[in-house]
Amino acid sequence: MTTQAVPDNRYGAALLVAAAAVFTADVTVLRFLSPDVPFAQIIFFRSMCQLVIVALWIGIRRPALFGSPRWPRLVLRGLTSLVCWWLYYASFQNLDLALASTLTFTTSLFVVAMAPLVLGERIGARRALTTVLGFGGVILASEVNGLTVEPGVLFGLGSALAAAVLIFQNRVLARTEHTATIMFWIGLVACAGTLPGAVSGWSSLGLSDFMLLLAAGSLGTLGMLFTVEAYRYGEVSALATFPYVRILFALAIGYFLFAETASTRELLGAAVIVTCSLMANGYRRPPAP
Repeated sequence: MTTQAVPDNRYGAALLVAAAAVFTADVTVLRFLSPDVPFAQIIFFRSMCQLVIVALWIGIRRPALFGSPRWPRLVLRGLTSLVCWWLYYASFQNLDLALASTLTFTTSLFVVAMAPLVLGERIGARRALTTVLGFGGVILASEVNGLTVEPGVLFGLGSALAAAVLIFQNRVLARTEHTATIMFWIGLVACAGTLPGAVSGWSSLGLSDFMLLLAAGSLGTLGMLFTVEAYRYGEVSALATFPYVRILFALAIGYFLFAETASTRELLGAAVIVTCSLMANGYRRPPAP
């Protein structure tokens, strides 16, 4: 039986801020890639980097973590991650950094909306209302006009929905599987899933493109590890606000490197999404006596 560690919220917060910076750097690096590099090749490198890094750690520390009798669940988790990554990187290729980053935070809204269906939870009127208002913030931030929605916005929302599904899958897997095992199988399944597309459209890479792909894949993996460790040391409620600093990083990088300036609607929409996400996750019904 393991001993519950004493919460260290400062350390957890520092890790989440570092993760926000690393995730922003990940998608920023990819913007310097040659336009000739196929999208499937980008996802393949991202998957391969995670697979190699985690496999080396497991091989050195605990080889038993490579396998699991519950491998079908791990395969399903990997397939969901593959869909999530595909839509995630597609959204950042089609949108400004600030808007694409903002849409990632709708994951918590999807979680609240899905909880009654998946877990049978009663969310209450206040959480339902804040969730609806949060999606109204999406409409505001994405500057939707009429029935026309930019494809990048749909990619971002699809990625957030897939990420919400991942959260429910993690709740099941975390009961029996080590984090390293989960991450290894994610990398394995994602590599296998992207390999056919990457091979069929393979583009010969120059040294600069190769190094950029390697850097982006390593940064993405590092960001995931920082996030996992943050919630291992810190309390979820105490750390709730810190992932949102990613919006600030995205605004700064977008402005200084790519001359992107967020519109008033984007900023207001981002504020609505962040506020409603925090409120929706903050309203908890007391357990039944």
